[in-house]
Amino acid sequence: MKKLLILFAAALSLFACSQAPTPIKVMTFNVRAGVANDHENSWQYRRKAAADMILDQRPAVFGVQEAVDFQLEYFLEQCPMYKCVGVGREDGVKQGEHMSVFYDTTRIALKDWGTYWLSETPDEPSLGWDAACRRTATWTLLKDLACNKEFFFVNTHLDHVGQVARRNGLALIVERIGQMNPKGFPMILTGDFNVYPDDPCLTDLRGIMSDVWETAPEIDEGPTWHDWGKVTGTRHIDYIFYSGYTKCTSLTRLTKSYDNMPFVSDHYPVIAVLE
Repeated sequence: MKKLLILFAAALSLFACSQAPTPIKVMTFNVRAGVANDHENSWQYRRKAAADMILDQRPAVFGVQEAVDFQLEYFLEQCPMYKCVGVGREDGVKQGEHMSVFYDTTRIALKDWGTYWLSETPDEPSLGWDAACRRTATWTLLKDLACNKEFFFVNTHLDHVGQVARRNGLALIVERIGQMNPKGFPMILTGDFNVYPDDPCLTDLRGIMSDVWETAPEIDEGPTWHDWGKVTGTRHIDYIFYSGYTKCTSLTRLTKSYDNMPFVSDHYPVIAVLE
């Protein structure tokens, strides 16, 4: 009888371990295009700081906005545990800014991915509605090796000028999220939306996904785009939405400096832990 009780207790312990939550750290990071002339904040001076930030924070998955090809290559060289997928928004290959998704290969496996344009012709490089720039969304189907479960991760950058483009672009993302996920896998959406939290274009998205800025237990209110420290206030434009996860256990607006540089970008990275 004593042996049976010991075996039963061991079985219960194994079951409890198998049911334990598996937290995942994710990040959205507008890196500021490396071709911009930002004087002392130009890419050549802050690139090591940006890579050091990634290595220090070690998100399992993160989405970047504005990254051009040589910035992606630098991250891959300096952070060899990561791989990324994405295309240039101008030609669908390398030209222009990439909305790439990076994943830690020690934790995450890539199953499938693609990019579409936020426009009336989403399957080809194109300018949408009243947008000032071509805008894209990169989607990935990933497998979390820690819990052997699949999930989707989508990354985007909405237009900074066109109100119709932001509204319709986000509506297209919401539509595609519904189409791509008939099995109801967990879903994460990151990006620079170029809108404040009270913008009505977020209403439909909030109907299907949760916003970490609304669900995290503690929130560091403040701007995420700071224009090299010039912007103050409490409102953000960088977002992480999720569905299929129980909760967001932490949210960080990462204002920490690295490599003696005050800023890693003109945006603060936003990091969330989902459970």
